[in-house]
Amino acid sequence: MLDLAAVEPLVQPLAAALTARGRRLATAESCTGGLIAAACTALAGSSLWFERGFVTYSNEAKTELLGVPTSLIAAHGAVSEEVARAMAAGALARSHADIAVAVTGIAGPGGATPGKPVGLVWLAWSTRDGTAGAHRLQLPGDRAAVRAATVAEALRQALALA
Repeated sequence: MLDLAAVEPLVQPLAAALTARGRRLATAESCTGGLIAAACTALAGSSLWFERGFVTYSNEAKTELLGVPTSLIAAHGAVSEEVARAMAAGALARSHADIAVAVTGIAGPGGATPGKPVGLVWLAWSTRDGTAGAHRLQLPGDRAAVRAATVAEALRQALALA
């Protein structure tokens, strides 16, 4: 379970930065199952800057809700840079947000495959001004630790973009 108080020091400056610039955030989450959105909306007044969140745990949800091509998932796997980037782009395209962050990963304890160990997470972002990117995280710990660290990294990335 995510300790929302632990990420509040990340959410408050994010809220302030987005509010000051009149920007809004959308999230697309797989391995975190909505924890990034929960962290954002735990802060009173978040409706001013948090636009929406997509929880796309299954491959079908990634395709149906975010427009991630099934061929992309088939070619690279759901936990890949390509899919994370498509998730972020899809969240931006299907929202009124200015910034979208997306995460897909293997939180464990199972699910690892050759070349994709437990703790592997892809974090991607896309903005209305055309900024896009992704980076690979290899996070230590159990399922809860991987998910909590992913939330923190996503919030840090959103703040950098805000």
